[in-house]
Amino acid sequence: MEQTRELLTWHIPEISVSYTRVHNTPYPEIKTSKDVYSLFLHSWDTNTIELQEHFKVIFLNRAKRAFGMYCLSVGGITGTVVDIRLLFGIALKAAAISIIVVHNHPSGNITPSTNDKILTSRIVEAGKLLEITVLDHLIITPSAYYSFADEGQL
Repeated sequence: MEQTRELLTWHIPEISVSYTRVHNTPYPEIKTSKDVYSLFLHSWDTNTIELQEHFKVIFLNRAKRAFGMYCLSVGGITGTVVDIRLLFGIALKAAAISIIVVHNHPSGNITPSTNDKILTSRIVEAGKLLEITVLDHLIITPSAYYSFADEGQL
């Protein structure tokens, strides 16, 4: 009985979830990997694209229109950490129907590494469990890109 009274005095913080549309502009429609590449390349800081690796995600609605973008992680010259729980936590909070993930290779080499392939597979599997479709994973450089979807790797 003494333990029960002690439990009743604990305070648990309330969590608030909100959704705010920052800009009131039309959402761009994503039809091809080139659309994704163009969208990300124009939003990337050109001063760091060849310096350090970034991992970003774009959120899409049912009509495959991009309604939001998020930089999930920033790493070093040879890699960055991707926490799949955070990726999908944000996707769920945004009520995304599908996502596209993108990261850069500062080396300029667009060939996916073994780690890139493993990560992509894990993200796709997690998306299936949550009913959030992973439409593509792009590796980008200032002059080229690799699309996992275009190469049949999803």
